[in-house]
Amino acid sequence: MAHTLDAVLEGCRRGRPSAQRALYDQLAYRLMGVCLRYCPSRAEAEDALQLTFVKIFTRLDQFRGQGPFEAWARRIAVTTSLNLWHQHQLRGPQVEPDEAAELHHPDGTPFDQLSADDLVALINTLPPGYRAVLNLYAIEGYTHAEIGELLGISEGTSKSQLSRARRLLEDKILAQANSSPYHD
Repeated sequence: MAHTLDAVLEGCRRGRPSAQRALYDQLAYRLMGVCLRYCPSRAEAEDALQLTFVKIFTRLDQFRGQGPFEAWARRIAVTTSLNLWHQHQLRGPQVEPDEAAELHHPDGTPFDQLSADDLVALINTLPPGYRAVLNLYAIEGYTHAEIGELLGISEGTSKSQLSRARRLLEDKILAQANSSPYHD
């Protein structure tokens, strides 16, 4: 696979559309998942994905092979999505997404009852700053210092927002469980 990726990357460096398409097909789904975590809407996530690929194709000479290519591409997707998120913040408040669907599993703790889609929907109801810190820390694996640099906040603010995001998410999970038709 690495040999195939190397060949695709070399084709991209030479500007070959078939290689660019192959790289897009290989990474688009996973990078879209990254963009969706940070952008306030699917349309903006799609814009972030396209900008991510433009940056990947125009900056391939900056990839030195020090680590997996996908990790390098994910970092571009995160940065691009965060830049669009900052632009969105400057334009005004986002429209809140629809409330998460009710739980349909009577067994286990409220968290155990959540499907992945339910959890993503609840995370998407968090305030944008909390959601960004939670995603960067818990999903992307950034440190609080790195998050602070990416978002233009202090390391302490990152820690505080993560703590508040977790607390708010826990409250939302419990509230959703209590509103479930299966709740006693």
